[in-house]
Amino acid sequence: GLTSAERQRLKELERENRELRRSNDILRQASAYFAKAEFDRLWKK
Repeated sequence: GLTSAERQRLKELERENRELRRSNDILRQASAYFAKAEFDRLWKK
């Protein structure tokens, strides 16, 4: 079993992991959006 300190640490890491995944997702969507916008801009020249 884990000590209560270890359990607490695990909870913190899981929360941090969730937040990082969400940020990553947002950044991935944003970069895809901007890449597409740039591609469209170049295509229309």
